[in-house]
Amino acid sequence: MEAENYKLKLIATFGLWPVKIIICFLLLTGIALGQNQPPRGNSAAAGQGNGVISGTVIDSLTKKPLDYSTVSLFKAGVTAPLNGGLTDQKGNFKISNIPAGSYRVQIAFVGYATKTIDGIVITAAKPDRNLGQIIVSPSAKMLAAVEVTGQKALVENHIDKLVFNAEKDVTSSGGNVSDILRKVPMVTVDMDGNVALRGNQNVRILINGKPSGALVTNAADVLKSMPSDQIKNIEVITAPSAKYDAEGSAGIINIITKKKDVSGFSGSINAGVGTRQNNESGNINFNKNKLSLTASFGYNVGWPQTTYQSFNSRNTDVGTSSSSTGQSTSNRHFNNGSASLGYDFDDNNTFNSAFSLRGGAFKNDGSSVNSNYSASEGNIDYTALTSNEFKVSNFDWNNDFTHKFKKEGEELSFAFQWTHGTSDVNYLSEYSAFTQNQRAANNGTNNEYTYQVDYVLPVNKVFKVETGAKSILRRISSEYDFFNPDASGNYVFNPATSNTYDYDQDVYSGYGLLTATLKNGYTIQAGARVENTKIKGNSGNTNVGLSPFDNNYTNFIPSFVISKALTPTQSLKLSYSKRIQRPSLQYLNPFLNTSNPLNQTQGNPELSPEITQTAEMTYSTFFKTTVINASVYYRKTTDIIESYVSTVPFTTVDNDGNVVTRDVSLTNYLNVGNNNSVGVTFFGSTDLFKILTIRGNVNAFTYNPQVNSSLQQGSQSTYVQYNAFISGTVKLNKTLSAETFLIQNSARRTFQGTNPSFNLWVIGVKQDVWKKRGTIGLNITQPLNDYKDFTSNINSGPLMQTSKFSVPFRSFGVSFAYNFGKMNYGPQMPKKKRGVDNDDLKQGDNNNGQGGQNGR
Repeated sequence: MEAENYKLKLIATFGLWPVKIIICFLLLTGIALGQNQPPRGNSAAAGQGNGVISGTVIDSLTKKPLDYSTVSLFKAGVTAPLNGGLTDQKGNFKISNIPAGSYRVQIAFVGYATKTIDGIVITAAKPDRNLGQIIVSPSAKMLAAVEVTGQKALVENHIDKLVFNAEKDVTSSGGNVSDILRKVPMVTVDMDGNVALRGNQNVRILINGKPSGALVTNAADVLKSMPSDQIKNIEVITAPSAKYDAEGSAGIINIITKKKDVSGFSGSINAGVGTRQNNESGNINFNKNKLSLTASFGYNVGWPQTTYQSFNSRNTDVGTSSSSTGQSTSNRHFNNGSASLGYDFDDNNTFNSAFSLRGGAFKNDGSSVNSNYSASEGNIDYTALTSNEFKVSNFDWNNDFTHKFKKEGEELSFAFQWTHGTSDVNYLSEYSAFTQNQRAANNGTNNEYTYQVDYVLPVNKVFKVETGAKSILRRISSEYDFFNPDASGNYVFNPATSNTYDYDQDVYSGYGLLTATLKNGYTIQAGARVENTKIKGNSGNTNVGLSPFDNNYTNFIPSFVISKALTPTQSLKLSYSKRIQRPSLQYLNPFLNTSNPLNQTQGNPELSPEITQTAEMTYSTFFKTTVINASVYYRKTTDIIESYVSTVPFTTVDNDGNVVTRDVSLTNYLNVGNNNSVGVTFFGSTDLFKILTIRGNVNAFTYNPQVNSSLQQGSQSTYVQYNAFISGTVKLNKTLSAETFLIQNSARRTFQGTNPSFNLWVIGVKQDVWKKRGTIGLNITQPLNDYKDFTSNINSGPLMQTSKFSVPFRSFGVSFAYNFGKMNYGPQMPKKKRGVDNDDLKQGDNNNGQGGQNGR
């Protein structure tokens, strides 16, 4: 009879959950449009108890707190847990809202013997039970192989991701997020701040598990604007499951900011002063009973910096050549702030709302000496003066609601996010000869609306089902006004080169995921996702004959992973994932960007998305104080999107009013072909002499594109590319530590040439003060060289180009941090659901705006 009842319950559950999802998705849409009332909590299902059980988990060997241990609460005589959570960084836990009764608490942590405490009685007269210090011991197998240090490692290997604990890094203070990302295994950041994972720039970047609209169009500057002192850790996911958006062919990078799930009032302030940049940041946390409030701010400003550049180009087919040398001085400042509110209506219903704002400005003034040769005009020498100012402002507003059902682990959550961004670009270019002076203004607006619903059902102890649906609606507009001087030298509007552009992109998706936890240490996860994309673009400039375009396509995205715990210290994982990379507006906008008279750009509305399939095997182990993570992977990418540089004729007007036709370089974007890549990644960490920790990472992969035969190209073969780092940390005493960090990245290949290589050396010292409530740090970057040179080359048939940038990198900085407030660790905060997660467009190279001409 019990088996029959279970079958009926299972059938009923699976028969109703699609209906639940559809209803809640419609409710979510209605809420977002302001047409319905907010959802109400189910008070009948809520626990009515007021009891509290608390305690502190201690390691038996080190006598130090054991953070992130799993604490489970069971009702006496019942095998399924009633409630639970994780210990905090001080080993404390606190479970609230417990009805009167008899209970037992179970403490579990990987590699440690499970600890059970029975006979805990909660009554109305004595509702609070403090269990004091709970001592847990490593398991017998673990004691034979592992020396427990009691300190969280800088890099941790989890079953589904790699975690870089930035707050443990001595050299992270006083910098920005780009500085931290350069140290994360498998991640590279180039001179412009563009992020790549395993050499692939098609990376999905999240902040606290959620996207930021600013990251879609302006990722490099946003990451530079965030002070490093706000970052807790960075997660790297190379094989995301089907529950994640399919965007980002290389994988996902999730940036976690510092948050404290504590009761009471607390906060911190951070400041850094250096020769390259200055940072100030702070946060405030307040948690009381059902309410939690947080707020943070950050400010980043750079000292004026001068960059030197040179450029040479020639085309033997048309007999043209050009060269340029110059310099530019830049100033920048950025700020960011956020605030969040969380409220637990009862044990089953939780609401959270968060608002974040980012903005700033970048100004650049430059001059150059130029020379251009053509058969028709001979040699023309001229000078150019340029001034460029860029302002940006973005906000993200996230709202999510989670409902827990009576069945343990069954949850329904839905979320809405509104992202709004504006950009304002103004530039002035004046020439002594050769071409017309010009002034332009580009104003862009980006609105993005996301609706999402997720449902989780633990069928039994073996199987868990997850499913969900999502829609992303993007509305982007860009207005580009172009001005040229008249006979009197006054700038007048030029309708022939000006443009307005509207771009819409809608993505509708649904997924299903099944996880099976089997015997003998096996875990299997299989899923599938379907995404439908609808794109429309329309230019307001009818003078240049640009027609509206639209493109619709549907993608099926499967995922699979099987992991095996070989021993308590070893694991093996095999995974398969499929990812797509949609081109953003910069790649699609067909309007011709003529801001540079000799180097122009134009988007391609006919682009197809990149499709990447990756198979990967990963082995992880640790023994004593050594951690090793090694993986080998195969990656197949079709319809690669790359820039394509060619020489084309262009008709313009010079400063004297003469109509001239010249050969210029045009950068377009094409699906250039396919690529099969094989790669290996190795990460290792070990402690020497108890005070010295050595860490290193190497990622090497091949690049061998099968380029379309219609494209002109240089010599093609299989190229090996790599990125590597090594670091050492010395614990000089209980409060003083020092670290050095070396990074080396090879040049990145394209089918036409190479992009710059990158290397960096950083040294840092950190001193804890005031009983570790404060820290003082000293950081030195690139101490032996004031400038770093970055060189790009194109060698494609008759066209050869070389560009070189010399950028100031050497810096010295001092940082300070202080934590204040009284923090009581508990009650255990309910786990917030994922909310919205979409940062899913192919990032442009140094894309700084909303998507109009100039990529803005």
